[in-house]
Amino acid sequence: MRRLQSIDVLLVEDSFSDAELTLRTLRKDEIGERVYWVKDGAEALDFMFREGAYVERDSSQKLLLVLLDLRMPKVGGIEVLRRLKGDIRTRTTPVVILTSSDEPRDIAETYRLGVNSYIVKPVKLAAFREVVSQVGRYWVYANQVPAG
Repeated sequence: MRRLQSIDVLLVEDSFSDAELTLRTLRKDEIGERVYWVKDGAEALDFMFREGAYVERDSSQKLLLVLLDLRMPKVGGIEVLRRLKGDIRTRTTPVVILTSSDEPRDIAETYRLGVNSYIVKPVKLAAFREVVSQVGRYWVYANQVPAG
């Protein structure tokens, strides 16, 4: 498998248990050089746009993937997606919705805004792990992203 150099993954998830399981799975599968976890949409926007607590974040680190939950405090996932896909600096960063919502209006709205994939979190632990593993492997090893 192709291995990219110096890649980062951002997990945007307010559920501690879902985040812990996702992080463990990504690390076990060696997905990304660094996997960051933020707990709400406001923190995600600060991270992505290097504001607030993340103003000093290294701008040379290319995010390869954002795993984004929808239902979060402060700023919801749909608004985060709107901001990411609406800004030239982050427009091409792949965003995968990883959520418990299977609402047709959420799916339609996120695709309208430019989401790259929409995945409903499986309820069973083993299935959840497998989905996270497949998503990580696809976006890190198989998918081609624009240079720069």
